[in-house]
Amino acid sequence: WGTDPASRKTAPVEVSGLSDVMAIAGGKYHSMALKNDGTVLTWGRNDYGQLGDGKTASSPLPVKVSELTNVTAIARGWYHSMALKNDGTVRAWGSNDNGQLGDGKTASSPLPVKVSGLTNVTAVSGGLLYTIALKSDGTLWAWGSNSNGQLGDGTGSDKLVPTKVSGLDNAVTVANGWYHSVALKNDGTVWTWGSNINGQLGDVEISHRTVPGMVSGLTGITAIAAGKYHTVALKNDGTVWTWGYNEYGQLGDGTKGNNRSAPAQVPGITGVTAISAGGYHTIALKSDSTVRTWGNNWYGQLGNGGTVDNTTPAEIPGIADIKAIAGGYYHTVAIKKDGTVLAWGSNYYGQLGDGTIFDKK
Repeated sequence: WGTDPASRKTAPVEVSGLSDVMAIAGGKYHSMALKNDGTVLTWGRNDYGQLGDGKTASSPLPVKVSELTNVTAIARGWYHSMALKNDGTVRAWGSNDNGQLGDGKTASSPLPVKVSGLTNVTAVSGGLLYTIALKSDGTLWAWGSNSNGQLGDGTGSDKLVPTKVSGLDNAVTVANGWYHSVALKNDGTVWTWGSNINGQLGDVEISHRTVPGMVSGLTGITAIAAGKYHTVALKNDGTVWTWGYNEYGQLGDGTKGNNRSAPAQVPGITGVTAISAGGYHTIALKSDSTVRTWGNNWYGQLGNGGTVDNTTPAEIPGIADIKAIAGGYYHTVAIKKDGTVLAWGSNYYGQLGDGTIFDKK
């Protein structure tokens, strides 16, 4: 289905009816937006209830998440969604087969449920079938699937409620890939755990790790992002560093197929202020409010009007005044400075939010 032109938009389109947006997130086939008034809107695939509107029908237009107010941050898993409230508690909705909603159950929910026993949260992030939250004391707490040790608690057992990530404190942010997790500490170092089958942990010696370990030779980091099997870091000098899977050029070093287990600087790009990663592509926001993308482009997720992969960063033509970026699996979302939202890439389930949808079923 993905090769049909009707299933994708190769250049940015405006998400319908959205304004005053302060944060965005992209799931596997759905998207999320947080408005300035603390409400959350979602669009795209909804078969697990990941849109949070109490239904399971996909929507090509933004719908309001039910019974949810006073939200300060949002995050996506691949088939579930999360929101952080201003009281430091977390709500989650969507798929829950592995306990990724954190309510002690395994039943999916089309409405937000409260994550059990979790308070003083300052950030939240979602992976394929699991979730991690950062508390104000710098500790990390994880729940859901643990098949590759991605919960970081030293075991391989799923957890239905939050469990503490072992041996890690002073964390300031967290990011999740499919089966690997990444944390940034306040000293500018990066720590990883979970699957390392493609070198995404930044350690050549292991296949996976069930507790956090530091990525060697990487300091001065201010932001992190994780794709399906690759990892991205932003340094305080505005340079971008990548490692892991590189089948489609998502590491940005001009090559394809050369997986790399050690971080290396992405050539030809500086002045970056924010980073994000999709399934197999990478996105960077520059200080001049323009956007660079590289990696897989089957569905137009690089936003350059074509569908050819790009192994080095290239500017998305025709857009400016961008203030935030987010990568979905095969799509990309961006907020403009005026609070409106743009999206491009795969639109099979309406995840671009422009009112169109492509579904052969």
